[in-house]
Amino acid sequence: MASAALELMGFFLGLLGMVGTLVATVLPYWRTSAFIGSNIVTAVTNTKGLWMECVYQSTGTFQCETYSSMLALSADLQASRAMMVVSGVLSVLGCAAATLGMQCTLCLDGAAAKAKVAGAGGCLFLAAGLFCLIPVSWTTHEVVQTFYQPNLPASYKHELGECLFVGLASALMSMLGGGVLCASCCEAQDGRRGGVRRHGGGYPYPERAASFPRPPPHPMTYRNPTLQTGVSGATKSQTQNLSHVSTSSQSSDRIQPSKKSPRHTAAAGYDVTGYV
Repeated sequence: MASAALELMGFFLGLLGMVGTLVATVLPYWRTSAFIGSNIVTAVTNTKGLWMECVYQSTGTFQCETYSSMLALSADLQASRAMMVVSGVLSVLGCAAATLGMQCTLCLDGAAAKAKVAGAGGCLFLAAGLFCLIPVSWTTHEVVQTFYQPNLPASYKHELGECLFVGLASALMSMLGGGVLCASCCEAQDGRRGGVRRHGGGYPYPERAASFPRPPPHPMTYRNPTLQTGVSGATKSQTQNLSHVSTSSQSSDRIQPSKKSPRHTAAAGYDVTGYV
């Protein structure tokens, strides 16, 4: 039961990490304009992401433009793109593998490799969290380092965008979910699951229960109710005949009381305690 709970918790953490990774990859909120010094005009806000650059005006106009050339981008932006895409793909594969390997699913039911599939899903979540953490940390360090350069104009400085925080949280959740799934796989490998399931409850039987011998079946004799009815009827008729015979003998004894011997009379008056 504890292994199943760990698997569910790890799966949902990995699922949340996958959703956060996809959101951070798509949205253009990695860097936002910094309103400091002489750049205090808040009528226009610039935001930059991995795929596009957007401008938001105070009138409500929101315009985005994708990067025209991928090769013209900086090396760190290209690496961030690649790592975030790989992280999203690994998260999707991790969710699929964890779904196949969890105890609460019927896929691969009874197979010995079911626990290994769940462990493989945990490893994929760990790798996805690592690939997401690297570009987020790299971009955060670059934004902070650029912000505190004294010789750089204020218009070139940016602040941390919302996607950086979402990506950091997603990476941590993915890695935590992967670690929980790997821990449940190790617990199953120790023999607590064994790949065998209960037919109704969904939890495994312990392997040690198979080492105990089963008791022999209790012998039971079948009795036919029809024959028992016949035997009881015959016994009842014999009882009635015996009672009829005893009644007849008692009546004959009453008719001939003079034929009793003195020995019978003395025996009738004998006391049980031994005194007459």
